[in-house]
Amino acid sequence: MQRRTLLGLLPAALATRAFADTWPDKPVKIVVPFGPGGPADVYARILGQALTEQLGQQFIIDNKPGAGAIIGTEVVAKANPDGYTLLMMSNTHTTNETLFAHKPYQLMRDLVPVSPINSSDLVMVVHPSVPARTLQEFIALAKAQPGKLSYASSGPGTPYHMAGELFKAMTHTDILHVPHKSSGEARNDVMGGHVQMMLDAVTTMKGPIDAKEVRALGTTGLKRSAILPDVPTIDEAGVPGYEATIWLGIMAPKGTPPELVDKLNADIAKVVATPKIRDAWAQQGAVPMTMTPAAFGDFLKKDIAKWAEVIKVSGATIQ
Repeated sequence: MQRRTLLGLLPAALATRAFADTWPDKPVKIVVPFGPGGPADVYARILGQALTEQLGQQFIIDNKPGAGAIIGTEVVAKANPDGYTLLMMSNTHTTNETLFAHKPYQLMRDLVPVSPINSSDLVMVVHPSVPARTLQEFIALAKAQPGKLSYASSGPGTPYHMAGELFKAMTHTDILHVPHKSSGEARNDVMGGHVQMMLDAVTTMKGPIDAKEVRALGTTGLKRSAILPDVPTIDEAGVPGYEATIWLGIMAPKGTPPELVDKLNADIAKVVATPKIRDAWAQQGAVPMTMTPAAFGDFLKKDIAKWAEVIKVSGATIQ
């Protein structure tokens, strides 16, 4: 009886393997639940182009921003688990597991980890009109004017929001959070002087810093950014232990065959190991990340727990 059962399962297993071997035989959609211009969008397009060249099928980027990345993520969570709809995700998603109690999905229940992509530091910038040239001067200004200064983010639960809340909690300052629909909108509002401060990815804020459209006060890693070596870390500038980064990864709908997940993982690992990609990303301040699907799953669980504690300590809420 046991032998018959195993023989009965064999055709299905062989069919799954054959499907993984022939995937993709039509265009693949990568849903980016954020607006154009931010790191998730930028690196989704780089990844999509590289996979298109590597696998011979088009990888289409589909921006579906809104509700702190929930709208686009729900689309993927409910998609057919056939490898043709993928999610570009970030630590926004691990934060949302605590911030949003009634989402239409649960990250680790309704999606499966495929692969991380890269990580990068953030940088705190202020509009040039802000009368603070150093981090300590900005902290003093915020304490002298509680609730009068504001910081921009691309929405609740995003790395920019949580980095701001962590900064407020560690410096005991009262700075107003101004959420936007996308990081591009948030960035434009800071450069336009409508919002005083933002913590943004170094990969996308380097240009405005060089153009003196904003003033950099500190980076969020524990060592200085290779592309902003003259900017001190927030830790060394007077907030010991402060650290916040942004990382990106790929997930797929639950039920995606493990063989296909493994193939996707290997294909993405080839992309991020390409010298051309690694060198270009290094110049932008992005560090490639590679893990097995299982290791990435463990990473996600730990990050969910980490940000749950930060939210508890900081008192951060959705607005």
